[in-house]
Amino acid sequence: MSARVVLCRSNPVAPDPRVEKAARALHAAGYAVQIVAWDRTASLPTPEVRPEFVIHRLALPAGFGRGWRNLGPLLRWQWRLGRWLWTHRRSFDIIHACDFDTIWPALWCRWWCRKRVVYDIFDFYADHARLPAAWLRAVVRRLEWWAAARADGVILVDEVRRAQLGPTRLRHWTVVYNTPEDQKARLTFEPSPAGRLRLAYVGLLQAGRGLETVLTVLRRHPEWHLDLAGFGADAAHWQALAQALPNVTWHGRVSYDTALALNARADVLLALYDPSVPNHRYASPNKLFEAMMLGKPVLVAAGTHIDEVVQRWQCGLVVPYGQPQALEQALALLASQPELRRRLGQHARRAYEEHFGWAQMAQRLRALYQAIETA
Repeated sequence: MSARVVLCRSNPVAPDPRVEKAARALHAAGYAVQIVAWDRTASLPTPEVRPEFVIHRLALPAGFGRGWRNLGPLLRWQWRLGRWLWTHRRSFDIIHACDFDTIWPALWCRWWCRKRVVYDIFDFYADHARLPAAWLRAVVRRLEWWAAARADGVILVDEVRRAQLGPTRLRHWTVVYNTPEDQKARLTFEPSPAGRLRLAYVGLLQAGRGLETVLTVLRRHPEWHLDLAGFGADAAHWQALAQALPNVTWHGRVSYDTALALNARADVLLALYDPSVPNHRYASPNKLFEAMMLGKPVLVAAGTHIDEVVQRWQCGLVVPYGQPQALEQALALLASQPELRRRLGQHARRAYEEHFGWAQMAQRLRALYQAIETA
């Protein structure tokens, strides 16, 4: 009998591209896959049966992006997840715990139910800007190190993230970039003529993503257009600002297919992360890899690690964070030179095909599972 996997994620997986890609890759490798997700709206279907996996959503009302005001719901989520794992312990062999807020029930089940655990670290909690005190960040960092050392396998989103685990000794680990499955062939694109420009940002709507600077520049350039979509605690704020500008189209929360379609019709994608946020200096955002897959130039902020990737592969431009004049100059250059956009996009696609493609990432994931199963 093939091994059975349960992936645990503290969002509703509606969508969660990284979780869903991993589930499909494991299914293709012969694993029976199910997902346990946190439905904070208490309104989504459960179970949701898909061809490759089943999603079980635990309804527990809570907000997004509220930081430590969500501590109570977070603790209740941990309890509910632990109870689900115990109740269904005969239905899985491996727990794939996504991030710090699912690893503790997973490790508990590892000890009491003799299950293997994969710790998939999307972001390090100790480096979140929303943690209120230095001493608390130090405690959380030690807990993250401790948990990683006790997991059977660890997945990081970039090689540079290994430094965030300090001296921790890991049993097995690998890197799986936040890269999408290859869908370029089914998506259409018509480049804008010289002088005009279509931009896209689809993602988490909160401070630290450079959106204030982008909107400032767009107020001065009605010939440039932005498609803005996503969700988050600050979504209403960004919706109000977007709807006040005629050259910004507000889409709100969209499906992953719609997100890809918006990105595909853009000339340039935006991934402007604030480098003063520690996690951003280790950023490996899916926007960068979506740009590569689609063959699009990408604009990134200096000092966020992905600036090094962009410069190495010559697949976009790097600008100082939060400086409207520098951003305006970069966009003006891209608007005036369609050939430059085309060349940067070709470099981006080559990077995807040669190093960052999902086929390579799926193989890394399967190799890690094989290593922990035979250890």
